[in-house]
Amino acid sequence: MAKPLPRNAELADQLDLLADLSEILGEESFKVIAYRRAATRIRESPSPIAELALEGKAKELPGIGKTIEQKVVEVVEDGEMYALQRRRERVPVGVVDFLRLPGVGPKTAARIWTELGVTTLDGLQKAAESGRLRELSGLGARSEEKILTALAAGAGRKTESRGLLGRGLPAVQRVVGELRAHPAAIAVSEAGSVRRRRETVRDLDLIATSTDPPALIAAFCEAPWVAEIAARGDTKATVVGHDGLRFDLRVVPPECYGNVLQHFTGSKDHNIALREDAVRRGLSISEYGVTIVETGEVVTHASEEELYSYLGYAFIPPELRESSGEIAAAREDRLPELVELSDLHGEMHCHSTWSTDARSTIEEMAVAAKGRGHRYLCLTDHSHYLRDSRLERQWGEIAAVNARVKPFRVLRGIEVNIRADGTLDVPDDMLAELDWVIASLHTSFERTPTERVLAAIDNPHVDCIGHLTGRRLTRRDGAPVDVERVIERAAETGTALEINSQPDRLDLRDTHARLAGEAGVPIPVTTDAHSVDALANIEFGIAQARRAWLTKEQVLNTRSWREIERLRR
Repeated sequence: MAKPLPRNAELADQLDLLADLSEILGEESFKVIAYRRAATRIRESPSPIAELALEGKAKELPGIGKTIEQKVVEVVEDGEMYALQRRRERVPVGVVDFLRLPGVGPKTAARIWTELGVTTLDGLQKAAESGRLRELSGLGARSEEKILTALAAGAGRKTESRGLLGRGLPAVQRVVGELRAHPAAIAVSEAGSVRRRRETVRDLDLIATSTDPPALIAAFCEAPWVAEIAARGDTKATVVGHDGLRFDLRVVPPECYGNVLQHFTGSKDHNIALREDAVRRGLSISEYGVTIVETGEVVTHASEEELYSYLGYAFIPPELRESSGEIAAAREDRLPELVELSDLHGEMHCHSTWSTDARSTIEEMAVAAKGRGHRYLCLTDHSHYLRDSRLERQWGEIAAVNARVKPFRVLRGIEVNIRADGTLDVPDDMLAELDWVIASLHTSFERTPTERVLAAIDNPHVDCIGHLTGRRLTRRDGAPVDVERVIERAAETGTALEINSQPDRLDLRDTHARLAGEAGVPIPVTTDAHSVDALANIEFGIAQARRAWLTKEQVLNTRSWREIERLRR
């Protein structure tokens, strides 16, 4: 019997570990970047990459190539990539866990291992407690304290993983589309945290109703993207895809579809609050209906709209079902009309090949944004790539592109770095000539981040603060920014705070964006795109804005550029 082929998730994990170990060993950065890109591509692919590699077809996929394909074949044949085996022999695997701690990059992790002989998190904790870390140049008492605090909170240790919404949502939308196309399907919807658009998700829930439930279950379980059937019945099934994602499908009777969909969409706290409110009115809510306690009659609903109306509420959008005031607002008909993707008129944070970490030209970005229905694009390449008169040369290219894409308009913008001392890395006279200036923290997150952001806000040439806390979901906590102070100052000065749509940022987080919106701070929803494809990430940012209760009026780039110009200080 042939051994099973490795799943995409296993292949991606090996490439990620190879990248981590290579980085710790100080190897060429282009190799590390290639490993990480290939890992992402493989992890997100619905096709079995191992099978494609054996057929010699994996290298045809973007980001894979012949070298990566050969590494996949090595895993199939011997269980592990040879390059990974060699690096495992050189670096204790526990050293990789250091990279999940605040302020510990590859070089620091390598020095902790080579100079102190520490190779585990427990060993690192003991070294910090005994004051040994401060023996290394660049690390002091504050660094030790931060590491101890992070270790006490469980940082670095593997826990039950949640994946990014940016990975789960496209996958579940693809499966929903396939099931809806089946002749036995009546209605199919995603549910759970992915439907609420939480920034991270675990299992991907699907609710359906069908004329032939076993046939729909069979189509679900026997789809080519399925790697494993974890459970299967006539009306319920759980499968795992080649990408490692786990999907749960329930097929329910049409008459209670709305009840089940609501139950499996709302957060635990939302559903508890809904039940408690119903009890006070003599009703009992379950996933299959609403029971009138006095008579025992069970009332079912084919849609969520019918259910919420029966309970005396306006329809509550899925993104708001987190028990954060939405039930009282729905009872009193005070729910906001949330911003929609179609409300956006422009992109206000993106990059081109003038930033060497980007992959698309100015014209490619402009044409793609125009194709998405936008009227303008603020080009905000990184300031450190625009030195030595490169910025002025970029303006020339922008002018040439504008002549070809009008009436669409590319605006002259920049993303400047907020230095450790709070100053910006571009002089004010240059900033004064730009249409749009974003200031962002990119380094030294632990060094007075609040004061540095406030200093940037006070600069009259700064229009917006980018990705406020600098967090990287599942990888790095955000800087300890006093968000309330920042929002207060931004409201006073009219400085915008963006919602960055990169799936591993979504920064501002929803609760912070809601505070900012209530304070009257302008909030652009941006992609921070470094390629044409990344412009599509705007969907995740709009979802974050909706979770923050934001309306069209509160989102800056629902306005024309002429209106934005009038609002700028």
